[in-house]
Amino acid sequence: MERSVDRRARRRAETRQRLVVAARAVFARQGIEATRINQITEEADLGFGSFYNYFPSKDAIVEAVLEQVVSNAGAEIERLTAEVTDPAEVVAVAHRSLVQRAATDEEWGWLLVRLDLSHDVMLSALGGYAARDLRRGVAERRFRVPDQEVAVVAAGGALVGVMRAVLEGRADGNAAEAHAAGVLQLFGMSPEEAAEVASRRQAG
Repeated sequence: MERSVDRRARRRAETRQRLVVAARAVFARQGIEATRINQITEEADLGFGSFYNYFPSKDAIVEAVLEQVVSNAGAEIERLTAEVTDPAEVVAVAHRSLVQRAATDEEWGWLLVRLDLSHDVMLSALGGYAARDLRRGVAERRFRVPDQEVAVVAAGGALVGVMRAVLEGRADGNAAEAHAAGVLQLFGMSPEEAAEVASRRQAG
Protein backbone atom coordinates (compact mmCIF):
# COMPACT_ATOMS: atom_id res chain seq x y z
CA MET A 1 0.00 0.00 0.00
CA GLU A 2 2.80 2.40 0.93
CA ARG A 3 4.54 1.72 -2.39
CA SER A 4 1.29 2.49 -4.23
CA VAL A 5 0.95 5.80 -2.39
CA ASP A 6 4.56 6.68 -3.24
CA ARG A 7 3.94 5.86 -6.89
CA ARG A 8 0.87 8.13 -6.98
CA ALA A 9 2.77 10.94 -5.30
CA ARG A 10 5.61 10.56 -7.78
CA ARG A 11 3.19 10.65 -10.71
CA ARG A 12 1.54 13.76 -9.35
CA ALA A 13 4.89 15.48 -8.93
CA GLU A 14 5.91 14.51 -12.48
CA THR A 15 2.64 15.77 -13.96
CA ARG A 16 2.89 19.02 -12.04
CA GLN A 17 6.42 19.52 -13.33
CA ARG A 18 5.22 18.84 -16.91
CA LEU A 19 2.78 21.69 -16.51
CA VAL A 20 5.47 24.00 -15.12
CA VAL A 21 7.85 23.16 -17.99
CA ALA A 22 5.05 23.70 -20.50
CA ALA A 23 4.13 27.03 -18.93
CA ARG A 24 7.77 28.13 -19.08
CA ALA A 25 7.89 27.39 -22.82
CA VAL A 26 4.62 29.19 -23.59
CA PHE A 27 5.46 32.19 -21.38
CA ALA A 28 8.85 32.48 -23.10
CA ARG A 29 7.23 32.46 -26.56
CA GLN A 30 4.38 34.89 -26.00
CA GLY A 31 4.49 36.38 -22.53
CA ILE A 32 2.25 35.79 -19.54
CA GLU A 33 -0.67 38.09 -20.27
CA ALA A 34 -1.27 36.54 -23.70
CA THR A 35 -1.16 32.95 -22.41
CA ARG A 36 -4.32 30.96 -21.75
CA ILE A 37 -4.50 27.89 -19.54
CA ASN A 38 -5.55 25.65 -22.43
CA GLN A 39 -2.32 26.60 -24.25
CA ILE A 40 -0.32 25.37 -21.26
CA THR A 41 -2.19 22.05 -21.09
CA GLU A 42 -1.83 21.57 -24.86
CA GLU A 43 1.91 22.19 -24.59
CA ALA A 44 2.07 19.63 -21.78
CA ASP A 45 -0.13 17.19 -23.76
CA LEU A 46 -2.62 17.01 -20.88
CA GLY A 47 -6.36 17.51 -20.66
CA PHE A 48 -7.57 21.02 -19.81
CA GLY A 49 -9.32 19.89 -16.65
CA SER A 50 -6.19 18.29 -15.24
CA PHE A 51 -4.64 21.73 -14.78
CA TYR A 52 -6.87 22.46 -11.81
CA ASN A 53 -5.77 19.30 -10.05
CA TYR A 54 -2.40 20.99 -9.57
CA PHE A 55 -2.94 24.77 -9.74
CA PRO A 56 -5.96 26.84 -8.70
CA SER A 57 -5.26 29.57 -11.28
CA LYS A 58 -2.88 30.87 -13.93
CA ASP A 59 -1.36 33.15 -11.29
CA ALA A 60 -0.43 30.07 -9.25
CA ILE A 61 1.53 28.47 -12.10
CA VAL A 62 3.18 31.81 -12.86
CA GLU A 63 4.41 31.85 -9.26
CA ALA A 64 5.68 28.26 -9.59
CA VAL A 65 7.60 29.14 -12.76
CA LEU A 66 8.94 32.33 -11.18
CA GLU A 67 10.11 30.45 -8.09
CA GLN A 68 12.01 27.88 -10.19
CA VAL A 69 13.61 30.48 -12.45
CA VAL A 70 14.75 32.70 -9.61
CA SER A 71 15.92 29.78 -7.47
CA ASN A 72 17.94 28.28 -10.35
CA ALA A 73 19.44 31.60 -11.40
CA GLY A 74 20.37 32.48 -7.82
CA ALA A 75 21.91 29.05 -7.20
CA GLU A 76 24.00 29.33 -10.37
CA ILE A 77 25.29 32.77 -9.41
CA GLU A 78 26.12 31.53 -5.89
CA ARG A 79 27.99 28.58 -7.41
CA LEU A 80 29.99 30.77 -9.78
CA THR A 81 30.92 33.29 -7.07
CA ALA A 82 31.47 30.91 -4.14
CA GLU A 83 35.26 31.41 -4.24
CA VAL A 84 35.24 35.06 -5.30
CA THR A 85 36.28 37.48 -2.55
CA ASP A 86 36.11 40.80 -4.42
CA PRO A 87 32.52 42.14 -4.27
CA ALA A 88 33.05 43.99 -7.55
CA GLU A 89 33.98 40.73 -9.23
CA VAL A 90 30.91 39.03 -7.72
CA VAL A 91 28.69 41.66 -9.37
CA ALA A 92 30.54 41.30 -12.67
CA VAL A 93 30.25 37.51 -12.67
CA ALA A 94 26.53 37.66 -11.84
CA HIS A 95 25.66 40.08 -14.61
CA ARG A 96 27.96 38.48 -17.15
CA SER A 97 26.59 35.00 -16.47
CA LEU A 98 22.95 36.07 -16.90
CA VAL A 99 23.66 37.75 -20.24
CA GLN A 100 25.72 34.76 -21.40
CA ARG A 101 22.95 32.34 -20.47
CA ALA A 102 20.42 34.39 -22.44
CA ALA A 103 22.74 34.11 -25.45
CA THR A 104 23.03 30.33 -25.19
CA ASP A 105 19.53 29.45 -23.92
CA GLU A 106 17.02 31.52 -25.87
CA GLU A 107 13.92 30.11 -24.17
CA TRP A 108 15.35 30.89 -20.73
CA GLY A 109 16.36 34.38 -21.82
CA TRP A 110 12.96 35.29 -23.24
CA LEU A 111 11.28 33.80 -20.19
CA LEU A 112 13.29 36.03 -17.87
CA VAL A 113 12.72 39.12 -20.02
CA ARG A 114 8.96 38.49 -20.22
CA LEU A 115 8.65 37.60 -16.55
CA ASP A 116 10.36 40.90 -15.79
CA LEU A 117 7.84 42.81 -17.92
CA SER A 118 4.90 41.34 -16.00
CA HIS A 119 6.37 40.58 -12.56
CA ASP A 120 9.41 42.91 -12.23
CA VAL A 121 11.54 39.83 -11.57
CA MET A 122 14.91 41.60 -11.69
CA LEU A 123 13.97 43.88 -8.82
CA SER A 124 11.46 41.88 -6.77
CA ALA A 125 13.22 38.51 -6.97
CA LEU A 126 16.83 38.74 -8.15
CA GLY A 127 17.08 42.24 -6.68
CA GLY A 128 17.75 40.74 -3.26
CA TYR A 129 21.03 39.28 -4.47
CA ALA A 130 21.96 42.53 -6.22
CA ALA A 131 21.23 44.70 -3.17
CA ARG A 132 23.28 42.41 -0.93
CA ASP A 133 26.30 42.50 -3.25
CA LEU A 134 26.04 46.26 -3.69
CA ARG A 135 25.91 46.83 0.08
CA ARG A 136 28.98 44.67 0.54
CA GLY A 137 30.84 46.56 -2.17
CA VAL A 138 29.98 49.89 -0.57
CA ALA A 139 31.06 48.63 2.86
CA GLU A 140 34.41 47.49 1.42
CA ARG A 141 34.83 50.79 -0.46
CA ARG A 142 34.75 49.13 -3.86
CA PHE A 143 31.57 50.99 -4.85
CA ARG A 144 30.45 54.60 -4.41
CA VAL A 145 26.79 55.27 -5.09
CA PRO A 146 24.60 58.13 -3.80
CA ASP A 147 21.44 55.97 -3.67
CA GLN A 148 21.75 52.20 -3.43
CA GLU A 149 18.09 51.49 -4.21
CA VAL A 150 18.21 53.54 -7.41
CA ALA A 151 21.49 51.86 -8.39
CA VAL A 152 19.95 48.38 -8.05
CA VAL A 153 16.92 49.40 -10.14
CA ALA A 154 19.16 50.93 -12.82
CA ALA A 155 21.41 47.86 -12.98
CA GLY A 156 18.40 45.54 -13.26
CA GLY A 157 16.86 47.61 -16.03
CA ALA A 158 20.15 47.63 -17.92
CA LEU A 159 20.40 43.85 -17.55
CA VAL A 160 16.94 43.26 -19.03
CA GLY A 161 17.70 45.66 -21.87
CA VAL A 162 20.99 43.97 -22.75
CA MET A 163 19.47 40.49 -22.53
CA ARG A 164 16.73 41.57 -24.91
CA ALA A 165 19.25 43.08 -27.32
CA VAL A 166 21.21 39.80 -27.29
CA LEU A 167 18.06 37.77 -27.94
CA GLU A 168 17.06 40.04 -30.82
CA GLY A 169 20.53 39.88 -32.36
CA ARG A 170 21.26 43.57 -31.74
CA ALA A 171 24.29 42.98 -29.49
CA ASP A 172 27.64 41.41 -30.34
CA GLY A 173 29.54 38.64 -28.60
CA ASN A 174 31.14 41.10 -26.19
CA ALA A 175 27.78 42.19 -24.74
CA ALA A 176 28.10 40.27 -21.46
CA GLU A 177 31.47 41.73 -20.56
CA ALA A 178 30.57 45.23 -21.75
CA HIS A 179 27.38 45.15 -19.70
CA ALA A 180 29.23 43.95 -16.57
CA ALA A 181 31.74 46.80 -16.97
CA GLY A 182 28.88 49.29 -17.40
CA VAL A 183 27.22 48.13 -14.17
CA LEU A 184 30.49 48.48 -12.27
CA GLN A 185 30.84 52.04 -13.58
CA LEU A 186 27.25 52.70 -12.53
CA PHE A 187 28.33 51.58 -9.07
CA GLY A 188 31.13 54.17 -9.04
CA MET A 189 34.19 52.38 -10.42
CA SER A 190 36.47 54.02 -12.97
CA PRO A 191 36.10 52.83 -16.59
CA GLU A 192 39.58 51.29 -16.51
CA GLU A 193 39.08 49.33 -13.30
CA ALA A 194 35.54 48.29 -14.30
CA ALA A 195 36.84 46.90 -17.59
CA GLU A 196 39.60 44.97 -15.83
CA VAL A 197 37.24 43.40 -13.28
CA ALA A 198 34.58 42.59 -15.90
CA SER A 199 37.15 40.75 -18.00
CA ARG A 200 38.28 38.39 -15.25
CA ARG A 201 37.45 34.76 -15.96
CA GLN A 202 36.36 32.11 -13.46
CA ALA A 203 36.60 28.36 -13.79
CA GLY A 204 33.25 26.78 -14.81
